[in-house]
Amino acid sequence: MGPFLSTLLTWPVPSLVTSADSTTMLRGFATISFWAEDLEAAKVWYADLLGVQPYFERPGYYEFRVGDYQGELGLIDSRYAPGGSATGPAGAVMYWHVDDVKGALERLLSKGAREYQPYTERGMGFITASVVDPFGNILGIMYNPHYLEVLSSISTA
Repeated sequence: MGPFLSTLLTWPVPSLVTSADSTTMLRGFATISFWAEDLEAAKVWYADLLGVQPYFERPGYYEFRVGDYQGELGLIDSRYAPGGSATGPAGAVMYWHVDDVKGALERLLSKGAREYQPYTERGMGFITASVVDPFGNILGIMYNPHYLEVLSSISTA
């Protein structure tokens, strides 16, 4: 583990922001958008994976609410991608917390995703993996103890 990651992993969990007057610029994850040439196939694939149907639909776009904080996963027809967009896996990896990385990775691979980053124990309880979905998007999965600490502090507050 490099010095940056070990420093990052020892930081305390910050107190929760409860005021809209906060000066924090990035308040939290809101929506991640994935492009798909075959939008209908992507809708079916993600609905099966997530166990829910999109809560919002419009021509060229589907949106799911996912997880403990109802983060939004948007699927967009790739015809609307900005010029110069990558046509394959590229860029940042957004990791979704899962309770069982090995099990989630196996499920994703069984549904036709291909491994992008293998199951990796990062130390201090952090475990990651990522896949490329059948539509070319990188989907990261992670066991993250800090996520569970924050979730627990909200649940008991």
